[in-house]
Amino acid sequence: MKKILILSILAFYATSAFSQASERILGVWWNDEKTSKIEITQEGEKFFGTIVYMIPEKYENGEPPKDDENPDPALRDRSIVGLQILKDFTYDAKSKEWGDGTIYDPKSGKTYDCYGWMESDDELKLKGYVVGIKWLGKKTSWSRTTL
Repeated sequence: MKKILILSILAFYATSAFSQASERILGVWWNDEKTSKIEITQEGEKFFGTIVYMIPEKYENGEPPKDDENPDPALRDRSIVGLQILKDFTYDAKSKEWGDGTIYDPKSGKTYDCYGWMESDDELKLKGYVVGIKWLGKKTSWSRTTL
């Protein structure tokens, strides 16, 4: 009975430590150009990022820019603010990375495979890549902020 109790306690703490590490990515981040803020949230075991703010200088006629580069013409009239650009990231405790996700670039209308890692509590690195080849990609650095 003692062994079961001890194993249960250890399992609880191991799960708790994994959860804390994976949740470091949660919060609001400035993109590398400091023009947009992206809020990263968690749904189940997956992580998502949505543009929640754009600097007023980027507004057009008093409104946030539209997703006019989207390959789907039906989506080109939607606002960039409120747009989910990070999807389906999962945390890998062994590599200490969030991977298996995608990142959407509203400037080009393209979606890339993507993974990310924390350089510090206030710096998130993301790398989008094509055709499954991670070294064929572009890296960006986001900094933690508040709404």
